[in-house]
Amino acid sequence: MEKNLRAADPSRRRMLGAGAAGTLAAALTLGVQQNAKADDAGKGVLLDAPNTYDVTAWKIKGHPEITAQSDIGAVINDIIGDIKRRQASPQTKPGAVIVIPPGDYDLRTQVVVDISFLTIAGFGHGFFSRSIAYNVDTTGWAELQPGGSHIRVLTPAATPQAFLVRRGGNPRLSGIVFRDFCLDGVEFVPDQNSYRNGRTGIEVASDNDSLHITGMGFVYLEHALIVRGADALRVHDNMIAECGSCVELTGAGQATIVSDNLMGAGPDGVTLLAENHEGLLITGNNLFPRGRSLIELTGCTRSSVTSNRMQGFYPGMMRLLNGCKENLVTSNHFRRGTEGFPPFLSRGNGLDDFYGVLHVSGDNNLISNNVFAYDVPPARVLPPNAQPTIILIAAGDANVAALNHVITNVAAQHVVLDASTTHSKVMDSGPASTITSYSPDTAIRPTP
Repeated sequence: MEKNLRAADPSRRRMLGAGAAGTLAAALTLGVQQNAKADDAGKGVLLDAPNTYDVTAWKIKGHPEITAQSDIGAVINDIIGDIKRRQASPQTKPGAVIVIPPGDYDLRTQVVVDISFLTIAGFGHGFFSRSIAYNVDTTGWAELQPGGSHIRVLTPAATPQAFLVRRGGNPRLSGIVFRDFCLDGVEFVPDQNSYRNGRTGIEVASDNDSLHITGMGFVYLEHALIVRGADALRVHDNMIAECGSCVELTGAGQATIVSDNLMGAGPDGVTLLAENHEGLLITGNNLFPRGRSLIELTGCTRSSVTSNRMQGFYPGMMRLLNGCKENLVTSNHFRRGTEGFPPFLSRGNGLDDFYGVLHVSGDNNLISNNVFAYDVPPARVLPPNAQPTIILIAAGDANVAALNHVITNVAAQHVVLDASTTHSKVMDSGPASTITSYSPDTAIRPTP
């Protein structure tokens, strides 16, 4: 009886009513058809579906004081509890959509997602540069906060993740989608430029299949997105910046795509880290300062890094570490420059320019058809008076560097191969004077 009352009560669960324009946008975003009926106030509703929830309409039984604006985390947890109660049979669990209309929401209670086929969707990633706002005079600015479907992450230290995706047992979680809303860590401590506050936007802590994170905004979080044990994950079309680290694919994974994102981490973090992944595709991303590295692959195999633009301020912009094998790095644009934003002028990542813009340790990797633009004032090259290394093959067997184009403002070594490398080939990646091999069996064909 209680279940039937909940299903019939529109104050407990109803579709977003935000006017004709809002409902049309929602219909397009969520892929559903618009319902023709409207209430007396002229607020249209979407297709009336029992498995679609509006956080602004949901009421927690016995706690009328808790709203989506005061604690959206508690509201979403209560909605997930309702989904689990109504979808109790393993044979019929279609999941649900939780809608976050444009607005400002505080998240004080960690959301635990432990069901499959759940979509949490907002209306706009709402990204706003808090770093600029905290470091300049904002008098007269038209906006002072992120917008769209904007969630302020105010979680306590004991439960730092805004969204924790985790479930034990079988099967693994599948088909979860986060899209089109903003997760905002609000501030860093002890100052606004530390990139530290202990807060995480989304952490997927158990094995998962076919999760999508798309159209999201992440700002001022120590960790934006952490995914462990990913299979067929898609991280697409997100704005992830001014976070300590942006995307961390930990543990192991396979068949993941990271595409068309705009991302830039803090000086101590990584923009994109992947551990022990096979078949990872990284393509079409615009990666910008100031992470300690922009792409860092460790123990990854048979993966492709193609058609990305990378701008970094430190050596080791891209790293293939710990036995990376049979990876393709092609058709990327690397730009190595220097820091110009006053709060970070003294920051670095502890490496010198002998480390390489691209650092490789592994076997049978192909680095081809990339453009490297090195533009560092001579006085800022480390160690002083050194010739910086563009591609360093530090260890491994049968690596190939071919048809790479290097532009530098100082004399540089385009490719360096350390003594521990074997059977490597360097072709058409610079004149003979710009290629140095400390290994006796390197095949070199200089650029004429």
